[in-house]
Amino acid sequence: MTEPVGPQATVDRWNRADREELIATFLSACHSARFAEGVADGRPFRDPDHVVQLADDVWLRLDPADWLEALRGHPRIGENGGTSQEFSRTEQAGMADADAAIRSAIAAGNQEYEDHFGHVFLIAAAGRTPQDILDNLRSRLNNSAEREIVEAAEQHRRITELRLRRLLSTTS
Repeated sequence: MTEPVGPQATVDRWNRADREELIATFLSACHSARFAEGVADGRPFRDPDHVVQLADDVWLRLDPADWLEALRGHPRIGENGGTSQEFSRTEQAGMADADAAIRSAIAAGNQEYEDHFGHVFLIAAAGRTPQDILDNLRSRLNNSAEREIVEAAEQHRRITELRLRRLLSTTS
């Protein structure tokens, strides 16, 4: 007999998983130890929506130091790497269509942003055009540091939700 698959089957497996293994799973979606531990410790999960809602609640209770830890797990827009490389490659798929001028402008913008704010520029890039990403990057350079960490955290929250939903639907 084969083991069931699908989002609810993933939830059931997560409910039975070793805590450290589950923390590693959640770290793959969001590189914040307090986030991963908080979600893992929220078991038992009722269903996929409960996992996503719990993750959102945990994220919103974190502080800027936790957000910065999570941001360190991300590659720059238009680059590979980070602790969530598989996710990032899919999320930034639209960057494959960027022409050289936009790629260069984003690279320069990434550097200016990091010099200004001290952390990577983060945007929920799935479904966005390279030009939209560049426009958003340039616009956010005008934010205060306090406003920008909140904006980066919100973008990360959106990314994490998408990643969790992907984990729930693809983990067998």
